[in-house]
Amino acid sequence: KLTHEKRRLTPCGSHYVYISWRISMDFPDLETPRLKLTNLSPNDSKALLNVFSDKDVVKFYDIDVYDSEEQALKLIEFFNSRFLDAVGIRWAIRLKDTGKLIGTCGFNSWNKKMKNAGIGYELSSEHWGYGYATEALNKIINTAFLNELPFGELHRIQGDTMLGNGASESVLLKLGFKEEGIRRSSGYWKNEYHDLKCFGLLKPEFNKI
Repeated sequence: KLTHEKRRLTPCGSHYVYISWRISMDFPDLETPRLKLTNLSPNDSKALLNVFSDKDVVKFYDIDVYDSEEQALKLIEFFNSRFLDAVGIRWAIRLKDTGKLIGTCGFNSWNKKMKNAGIGYELSSEHWGYGYATEALNKIINTAFLNELPFGELHRIQGDTMLGNGASESVLLKLGFKEEGIRRSSGYWKNEYHDLKCFGLLKPEFNKI
């Protein structure tokens, strides 16, 4: 269960007061044959720093290489706050036999009204090439399309990749995503514009691997 305290400045007569309340939600832990998908906690900060301090991991990411544990802690807080606000969810990807965190995956955005979501993921480079990303994404996509997540029904999932990120494209295509085109200069980070290749997956098209 994740808990987060929120505050809001509210008018009260001739002045304003802060109103505080706590949000609490059960996080949906998942399992695959080789992996456990769980929530991220502050105890994961060192392992997450290890992932995001690798230049090969963030090469196609909209962030620079991490150099402090504080950055990892802020990212964990951000991911968990998205879940508590019901606008996204991020799982830690852990090896089932050791519990080691090797990456994260999830839905960066979730639009209840439009019944669509955006997917995201990364793995530490030492664990590339073993099918872990496909295994983890297959699980969360199936769970989402079965309406087993606390955000409501989902009909479409979108994934965007930077041009040249063939490994990520391969994962999406293997899962049944269709390439839908290139959105020119739709991203801006690291002091330059980036074209993004758009992939989409509709619920009727998804076949569990």
